[in-house]
Parts: sequence; C-alpha cells; structure tokens
Amino acid sequence: MARPIVVHADWDPEAGVWVATTSDLRGLMTEAETLEALRAKLPGMILDLLEESEISDIPASIEIVARASDPLEAAE
Repeated sequence: MARPIVVHADWDPEAGVWVATTSDLRGLMTEAETLEALRAKLPGMILDLLEESEISDIPASIEIVARASDPLEAAE
C-alpha cells in the first residue's frame, strides 16, 4: 500500500499566505491564502508532478502538517 505524501504548510505573516513544501516529492512548492485553498490546490499539483516524474505509485493520501507562530504578549 502506498504511503501518504506529507506536506508541511508554514504561515508566512509578511506575505499573508501558507507556504507548502514536501521532501516526499521533488518540485512541490506552492502557496495559498487559506489552508482550504491549499488543500484544494495540492491534489492536482501532486498528480502533475508524479506524472512528470514518471512515478506510477500514487500516494494513498495527502497529509498536511500546518505550523503558524504568533507572538505572545502579556495582557495589560
């Protein structure tokens, strides 16, 4: 059984977008304003990259690991 592709999504506060990368598939890097938009965008991109790389073993799923960091400020 094929394993999932693990995609890391990091929030870029300066650009206001989620940036997605993976070490599981060469060439995958994209961004979107919301996680939902990223989720909609990834399947097509991954299938295209698999086809370009001539990889016939399609992953079982896409696992998105999201990370955002917000500064913590003491209440006044």
